Amino acid sequence: MSAEAIDSWRVTLPCTRAEAEAIDAADDLAIDAVLMTSEEVEDDRERWRLDAYMEHAPDSAMLAALRALVPSAGGTEPAVTALTAQDWVTLSQAGLEPISEGRFVVHTSAHPAEAPPGGRAFLIDAGQAFGTGHHATTSGCLAMLDSLADRAVDNAIDLGTGTGLLAFAARHLWPAARVTATDIDPAAIEVTRANMAANAVDGIALVVADGALAESIAARAPYDLVIANILAGPLISMAPEVAAIAAPRAAIVLAGLLETQRAEVVAAFERFGCALEAVDRRGDWTILRLAAGATRHVPEQAPDPRGRDGWALDL
Repeated sequence: MSAEAIDSWRVTLPCTRAEAEAIDAADDLAIDAVLMTSEEVEDDRERWRLDAYMEHAPDSAMLAALRALVPSAGGTEPAVTALTAQDWVTLSQAGLEPISEGRFVVHTSAHPAEAPPGGRAFLIDAGQAFGTGHHATTSGCLAMLDSLADRAVDNAIDLGTGTGLLAFAARHLWPAARVTATDIDPAAIEVTRANMAANAVDGIALVVADGALAESIAARAPYDLVIANILAGPLISMAPEVAAIAAPRAAIVLAGLLETQRAEVVAAFERFGCALEAVDRRGDWTILRLAAGATRHVPEQAPDPRGRDGWALDL
């Protein structure tokens, strides 16, 4: 152990993809720790891991709560690691070499990279928000957006923006367009704001909102490009909301779903007039591009103002 002061603790347990998805989708697990799931072996459903980060050494109650989240771990002894501030720097940058998708390059501070001719490099360090470009869903969205470069886009929105990366890509591809980035988590919006400054990106409206029908989002509709890289469950439940803010024939890019979930997600959007146009499968993950219907879907009732109306940070 380094002579540096201990800054925090990490508990690691093996888990399956199904357990990881359940953890990621849960709203409140009542565990005083930051939970992160990741693939141990790419495209292996059974080889995932849970990392729980906390300020204090885990006690027996904490270990029991974490074990309960991953029954497949059985009698596996949790790996408990004391972390220093320098450990955090190393962990956040490990394995995050630059990735290239079309005209985009995404890199961290530890691995700088240059953009290809006519392209753009984005500096996105690992941190509190999802979307560094290194996950198949995010990189697949970059590729899907790149494929739309010749399409006219005047008004774009990135729902669940995470680090802001996909909104930045939209801003680069369509510099004259209005671009909005939203997230349910205020911390993600602050991360996006910091990443905008680090990448000299401006002109993006930042909104904290649950869903797509907040007043500040609806006021800027209709959108001719809608991006939503979240999870299959929220995508399905948000289908009517997305259809309500999408312009006729708008491009809708969806990600965060497994190939096994594709049919259910597509069916949810087809019910509101959307049609599947393109599929990019990356291992078990799938990125979809749909076209909105010829007419906008009008929701049956106004948005519920309780907890759903977003507030804009930068307009």
